[in-house]
Amino acid sequence: MEQIIQDMETLEESAIMVEDFSVLPIEKWTEYDVSSWMRSIGVKEEYIQRLEKEEVNGQILLQLTEDDLKQETGITSLVARLIIRKRNELQIKGSPQSGHGRQKGGKKGKKDVDHKKDETDQICPEAEPQAHQDQFVCVLPTKRDCKPRPFGKEGIDFTYVKHSVLQPESGVFDLISPCHEYKSLEKAAKLDRTRLQAKLAKEVLKFGSGCMNIRSNGTIHFGVMDSRDDTGYVHGEIIGVPVFEKDIYVDALDHIERSFSRSDSEHVRQCIRPPQFIEVMDINSTEKRYVVEVDIVPSISIVKNRVYSVRLPNFKESSNKIEHEKETIYYRVGSKTEPVSDQNDFYQRVRDRDAQREEAEHCRYVNTPAICQDLGRKLTMLVTSGKKFIEKEKWYILVTNKFKPDDLSSIDFLLNMNIFCVFDFDTDSKLSGLCSKYIQHHAANMHFMQDYKIPSGMSIGEFVSQLHLFEQTSWIFCNGRSDYKGNENPCDEMTWIKTKITLLRESVSLICKQILPKGAFLVVFLLTSPVEKPLLHTFYEFFTDMEGHEDIICISESEDNYQKWQSFAEGSCDTETVNRSSVVGMKMSHVDVTLQRIQPVTSRDTKHLPIYLKGQCLLETRDEERMYSLEILSVNHCDETSDDYIKAEKENIESQFYHGGRVTWLNFWLAEKKFVGEVIKRDAYRDVSKLLTDTMKWGVDRPVNSINIYHHPGSGGSTVGRQVLWNKRTDLRCAVVKQSYSAATVSEHAVQLREYEEKDPEKCLPVLLLIEDCDKEYLDELRNELEFAINTKNIKQGTPCFILLSCRRSHNPEKMCKDSPLQNVAVTHKLSKEEKRQFAGKRQKLEEQYPPEFILTFILMSEEFEHQKIVEYVEQFVKHLLQGIDHKAGVTRLILYVALLNTYVQNSFISQSHCEALLLFTIHMDRFRQHAFESSLSEQAKLVFIHLRDDKTHIESVQIIHPLVAKEILQQLLGDQKQQSGLAMDLLHEDVLFEHRFGKEDYAKFLRALFMRRCRVSKGDKSNSFFSPLIEHVNEKETPDKAIELLKEAYKRFNKDAFFAQQLARLNYFYEKFEEAKNWAEIAAKQMPNNSYILDTKGQVYRRWFNIKCKAIENVPKTAENTADAVETALKAMECFRECQTSAKLDLENMNNSGFFGEVEVGLSLLKLFFSLPVFSRKTNGHSECMKYLLNDYIPEELKKPWENFHINFKGLQRTLHEALEWISEDLSYFQTDISADEEETIESSEMKINHPMTWLVRTSSEYGKYFSDASLSIAPKLCQSNPGSLTPFMKRMVIYRLGGGNITSIFSLLTDQKESDQVKVLENIISLYPSNPLMARLDQMDLVNYIAAHIALSCLTTQSPKLAALKDLQKLSQQFPTEKRKCLSSALFLLILLFWPEDHDTDPEKETKYNSVLSAVEYLKRSYWTKMKDIPQRKKRIYTHFFLSNGSGWDKIVHKSKVETITKVLSISEKRMKWFSGEVWKMPEMAKLLRTVSGWTEDGKVYLEGPKEKKFPIPHLKAASVPYGNENITFYLGFTFRGPVAYNVTVKK
Repeated sequence: MEQIIQDMETLEESAIMVEDFSVLPIEKWTEYDVSSWMRSIGVKEEYIQRLEKEEVNGQILLQLTEDDLKQETGITSLVARLIIRKRNELQIKGSPQSGHGRQKGGKKGKKDVDHKKDETDQICPEAEPQAHQDQFVCVLPTKRDCKPRPFGKEGIDFTYVKHSVLQPESGVFDLISPCHEYKSLEKAAKLDRTRLQAKLAKEVLKFGSGCMNIRSNGTIHFGVMDSRDDTGYVHGEIIGVPVFEKDIYVDALDHIERSFSRSDSEHVRQCIRPPQFIEVMDINSTEKRYVVEVDIVPSISIVKNRVYSVRLPNFKESSNKIEHEKETIYYRVGSKTEPVSDQNDFYQRVRDRDAQREEAEHCRYVNTPAICQDLGRKLTMLVTSGKKFIEKEKWYILVTNKFKPDDLSSIDFLLNMNIFCVFDFDTDSKLSGLCSKYIQHHAANMHFMQDYKIPSGMSIGEFVSQLHLFEQTSWIFCNGRSDYKGNENPCDEMTWIKTKITLLRESVSLICKQILPKGAFLVVFLLTSPVEKPLLHTFYEFFTDMEGHEDIICISESEDNYQKWQSFAEGSCDTETVNRSSVVGMKMSHVDVTLQRIQPVTSRDTKHLPIYLKGQCLLETRDEERMYSLEILSVNHCDETSDDYIKAEKENIESQFYHGGRVTWLNFWLAEKKFVGEVIKRDAYRDVSKLLTDTMKWGVDRPVNSINIYHHPGSGGSTVGRQVLWNKRTDLRCAVVKQSYSAATVSEHAVQLREYEEKDPEKCLPVLLLIEDCDKEYLDELRNELEFAINTKNIKQGTPCFILLSCRRSHNPEKMCKDSPLQNVAVTHKLSKEEKRQFAGKRQKLEEQYPPEFILTFILMSEEFEHQKIVEYVEQFVKHLLQGIDHKAGVTRLILYVALLNTYVQNSFISQSHCEALLLFTIHMDRFRQHAFESSLSEQAKLVFIHLRDDKTHIESVQIIHPLVAKEILQQLLGDQKQQSGLAMDLLHEDVLFEHRFGKEDYAKFLRALFMRRCRVSKGDKSNSFFSPLIEHVNEKETPDKAIELLKEAYKRFNKDAFFAQQLARLNYFYEKFEEAKNWAEIAAKQMPNNSYILDTKGQVYRRWFNIKCKAIENVPKTAENTADAVETALKAMECFRECQTSAKLDLENMNNSGFFGEVEVGLSLLKLFFSLPVFSRKTNGHSECMKYLLNDYIPEELKKPWENFHINFKGLQRTLHEALEWISEDLSYFQTDISADEEETIESSEMKINHPMTWLVRTSSEYGKYFSDASLSIAPKLCQSNPGSLTPFMKRMVIYRLGGGNITSIFSLLTDQKESDQVKVLENIISLYPSNPLMARLDQMDLVNYIAAHIALSCLTTQSPKLAALKDLQKLSQQFPTEKRKCLSSALFLLILLFWPEDHDTDPEKETKYNSVLSAVEYLKRSYWTKMKDIPQRKKRIYTHFFLSNGSGWDKIVHKSKVETITKVLSISEKRMKWFSGEVWKMPEMAKLLRTVSGWTEDGKVYLEGPKEKKFPIPHLKAASVPYGNENITFYLGFTFRGPVAYNVTVKK
C-alpha cells in the first residue's frame, strides 16, 4: 500500500512538471502536448487546430520537415521554419547524454548528429538536397541505450534494435565482465569471401589474443559503429551487417591454425568461441541484418603460464593473396588492443595475471545470491493498476504465442477477465492451443487482422456491431490458422513483415485510437514460447499507438524468452520501465493462482436458470455470451462474488446507489444476504408483481403479454422494474434487453433463453424481459418479432411465452395508469403513507452512515420531490456546494458543460476520456489512471458527478447526480453575468471535446440533441415543443436573435448539416424573419434536394410568409396591385409543396403527406384572397367571373397587367387542388389508426400537425366545393330536380364536394359523424345531384365510384330510402369500370369486392362467377397496396378496415366499422382499449349476432376461404398469434380493406 501511495505522489509531481516541455522526451508527447507547446512558442491558434486535425503527436513532430508543414497544413514558410527550429533546440536541450554525443576512449568527441543519407532517408523520407538542408536540421529521434547480449550465452533468443546504442568500448574491469570492441564492417561486409574472411580473422585474432594475454573475457561486435570513419552515427550505435552466408564468418576462424603455432592454436580454439548472429530489428525495413559477436573466454585451466603471439592475416591487393604479418604479442590497453612493447616485463607478470584470473573465476561461483523479488505483489499491482481487485469493467488485450501443454491447465485466471481480443501467433491455437481451451468456457469469434479494416462509409459503432466486439472475445490469428480451409496460411518472419505488418498496424491503431480509450484496457504479453519478430512488432505498434508503456505488461516464465522481448522493448523505452512492467520467472500455474485470488468473483463461476419442472439447469458462460443482446439474470446471480471483495466494496456499492447511481444486481444481492440494509419496495413493486401474477393466470390468450411502468424522471421506476426481475428470477427466466440491438436479434436470443436446456418447447417457463426507456415503436417491433417467432415454433395457443416489462418516462404516469389499469403501473414522486414510513426509517439509518450530500437523491425522494421543499433543499445544497469554487478552473467549466447537457438532454453524459481531454489531462500516467482522474476533480465535482459505465463497453462517463441539481448549478454558477446561450456557445467552440476520438458518436449525439431534439409527449415529455428545450429557453428568457446565433454556430460545428439549416429556417419564420428563413431553407434544400421534410419546411416558409402578407392587407381595400406580392408568395409555396410531394413519393422508407396538406391549405387561402378582390366579390356576377378566370382562358381586364406572371398558374389551380385532395383521400382509405391503438391519429411533419386528418379532409373538401360551386347549398338539389340542365356537370360535382360526397373517404366518414337522420338527408341530396339514369349517362370513373359509394353508405344507415338504388342495378352499373383491372382506381376495385361478394341464395355457378370477379379485383388491389406501402413496416401503417361481412343479405350483407365499434361504447376507455388490443372484443356475444362467421382452413400458416372451387382464395390475417400452426379447419370474421378481405378472430373448428 505504501508503494501505491508513493506512486501516487510521483504521479501528482509529474502533473506539475508537465508544463516544462524539456522534461518529457518529445517522442512521448501526445497531440495535446504538441498543441500546448505550439501555443507556448507563439504559433497561431488556426495553425494549431490544423495540426490537431492531422493528429500530430511527438513522434510525428520529430519526423516533420518544413515542406511537410507547408504542403500538408498550409502553414506559412516563416511559421514552419519557427516550428522546426524550436523543435530542434528543444531536442538538443533535452537529449540524454547516454543517447548521443558519446566519446570513444582517447578520440575526439564526434557531433551528436551528422547527416548521412541512409539515416536521413529513414527519418526524413522527403529530405531535400544539401542546399535545402542548410535551412533546417533534420533531427533524429533520441537514440536509446541498450545492453549487449548476456556474455557466454550461446543460441539464446536475443535481438538488437537498429540505432540503439551500446555502452562505449571498454577496457579490462574484473576479468570476468567482458571488455568490448566494435567494428562497423560496413564496407568489408560487401567484400568477397577470401577478403572478408581475412578481415574478420585479423580483427578477431588480434582482439582474442589481446584478451587471452591479459586474461580477460571479451566480446568483439561486428555491425556496431566504432566512430572511426562512420560519420553520421554515434559511437556504439547498432546498425548490423547483411549476412548472406553464415559459414563465411564461422570458417574465418580457420585462420587460427595458420596464425598461431601448433601448440598455441589448440588453446586459441578453446578460448575463442564460434560467432553468434544476433538479429537487428528495424521497424522500417524488411532487410535482415545481424550483429556478429565473438566471445573470448580465457579459462585459467587453458591459458595458465602462457603468452600467445600471433601472425595476423592480411589480404595484399598487389599480390592478390593473403600474407601473414610478423609474429606479435597483443594485449588490451584501455579500450584498445595494442602490441606489447616491453616483452620481458610482460612475461615476468604472467603469474600475477594468472593469479588474478584464478581469483576472479573462484569469486564468480561464490557470489552472494540475488535478492528475491516479490513477484506475486508485482503481478497484482500491474494487473489491478494498484487496486485491491481486478476491475470487473476493465478490458484486457492478450498478445501470445504457442502455449506449452502444461501451461494450458493454468488459464483459469483468464476466464473471469474481460478479454476484448487476443493477438495469437500460434497457428494451432484453435486445434490444440489457448484458443481451444478458452472456447470451452467462452464464446469467441475467429478473426484475422484484415477483418479490422473498416469499410468506407461505415461508422465505428456499425463496425463494432459487425464484429460483435465487446460481446464476445475477438480471437485474431496473426499468422495463419492451421485448421482453416480458407486461404490463410502461416509464413516465415520476413514474409510476415513484408505482407502483414501493415494489417497489424491498422488493427492495433483502430483498437487504440478509435475503439478503446486510454485507461480502459490493459495489454498483456504472455510469452510462453520463444519470441519471434512479428510479436516484437506487435509490441512496437501498441507502444506507439498507446503513446507509452503504462498500460502494457509482460508475463514470461522463461528468462530466455523474455531476454529477446526485453532487448527489443528497450529500443522504445528505458530499461527501468521495461523491467518495472514485466513479471519474469513466475510459473504459469503460480500466475494463475495469484490472479484468481484478486478477482471479484470466484473462478469458473456457474450460473443456474429455473426450469419448467421446478428444478434448475446450468447456464454455460459461452451460451450466455451468444445471447449477447440480453443481460440474463440467473437464480444464483452474484453468488460467485468473493468474500474479500464484499468486505472491501460493500459500503462503496451502497453509497453509489443512494448518491444517485443506477441500481445494480449487487445492491439487491447484498441486501438479500443482509450485508447492507434492504432496498425499499415501493407500492408500485407490489402492483407490478400482482399484474404479473394475474397475467400468468389469466393472460393465456396471448403468447406475448405487456406490463408498462410509467414513471416520473428520477422517481425510481427503473429500480422497481429491476426489483421485480430480481425477485422473480427463481420462478421465471429473466433478462434485461440491451436496446442497442435490433428487435429481431433480441427476439432470437429471447427464444433461445426460453428453450435453453428444455426438452419440449411447449413446456418452458415464460421469459420476463425488462425494456428500459425505449420508444413505443421498438416495443411494438419486439412484440411482433416475438409473436412471429412463437408462431413459427408451432407452440399451441394459450401458452404464455414472454412478458414484456416496459419502463418508460412520463410526465403524467397517473393518467397513463388510469387509461389502462390492467396493463399500466404508475411510479410518481408522491409517496403513500406506508412508503413515507419506510423512507423516513431508511433516511435516518443512512444519515447516520453518510453525510447528507452523499445521499442527495434518496433525500429528494423521501421529500416526495414536493416542489417548494425540493426547490429550497436543492438550492441550499448547491449554494453550499459551490462556496469557494474557482470559476476560472477547467473543472468548473466541465461541471457547467455536463450540467447544461443533463438539464436539457435526458440520460446524457460526457465520457471520462472527453473530460480528461478537456482538463488537458495529459500526464503520462502510470497504472493509477482512474484514481488520478478522480483526484484531479475539485471537491465540488466529486460530489455532483456520478460515474457511469456503459453496459456493453464498460467505458466510464460522468453525469450530474440529478437533473434538478444540474438545473440549479446552471442558475447559480452562471449568475447574472452569463446566460445559457453563452455557455452553449462555449460548448460548441470546445474543439477538444468535439474532435476527441473516443465516444465521439455519443458526444455528437447529445450535442446535436441539445440543439435539435424537440419535446414529445409520446416520448414522456411534459408537452410538445416546436424547438429544442434549450432553444425555447433562449427564445423566451434571452432573445430570439441569440437563439438564431446559437443555431448558426451549431450549423457550422456540425459541418453545415442540412437539418440545422432547416431548423434555422423554422426559427426565423417563427419570428417572421422570412428573408433569412428563405435563405436557410434554400441552403438546406440545396444540400438535400430529395428530402421531402426539408422541402416541406421550404414550403412552410412561403406559406407563413403568404399568411403574414395577407394579414397586412386585411383591413385595406384589395386590388390586383396590392395583392400581387402575396399571390406570388402563395404560388411559390405551392411549388415547394409539389416538390415535396414528388420526393415523398420516391422515398421508399417514409410516407410524408405534408406536401399534399400544405398545398391544399395554401390553395384554399389563395381562393379566399381571390374572392376578397372587388372584381370577384360583386354580388351579381363576381363568382361566375372568378370561375371563368380559373377554368377558362378568360382574364379580367383589371388583372391582366398586375398578375401577368401568374395567369398560367391559376388556370391549373382547380386541377391541382383536386389531385391533392384525391391523394389524401386515397391514403386515408388505406391507412387510418384503429381504435385499438394507443395514441390518437395524427399526421405530423416537421412543421405542421394535422389532428384528425379525416375531419380535415371533410372540411377542406367541402371548402374546395364551396369556392368552385355557385349555387347555395340548400337550393342546389331542388334546382337539379326541377331543372336538371341549369347546372353543368362540373357545377354538380362541386356541389357534391361541398356536401361531402367528393371522394370515397369523405362519403364513408358520414357514417361516423353526427346524427343518422342528418346523414341520410345529406346522402340523398348527393345522390339526387347525379343523373337519374346513370347507366345512360356514362359517368367517368371517379364519379361512378362516388355515386356507388354514396349508395353503399346510405344502405348502411337505412335500406328504406327512396333514393337507394337496387343492389343489382349498381352491380350492372359497375360494369362500366374499365374491363382491364389495372386501369381501375383502387376505390373502384374495393367497391367491386363489396358489390359482388357472393350470398347464400346465389346458385353455385353464380357464386363461382362472383368469386372470380372478386379474386380478380383483389389481385390488382394487392398490387396497389404494396406500391403504397413501400418498404414501411406494416405496424407503422396499419391497413384500415371499412366494412365487415354481416349475417344479413342484399344491402344488409355488409356492416360499417362504426356499427361494430358501438358494441364497446358502453365500456370505459381503458376496458375498451384493452378489449380491442387483446382481441377479446371478437369473443363478445354481440359480435356473433352482428357478424357472419365464415369457414376456411390453414395451410403453412396461411388462411384460405372456403367457397371458390376453381382457385384458392388466400385471406391475409391481421393477428399472426391467432393463426394455428398446423393445417386446421377454421372459422373467422371477414373485414374489407383496400388490400382486400382480411381475417379476424381465426378460431380452430371444434
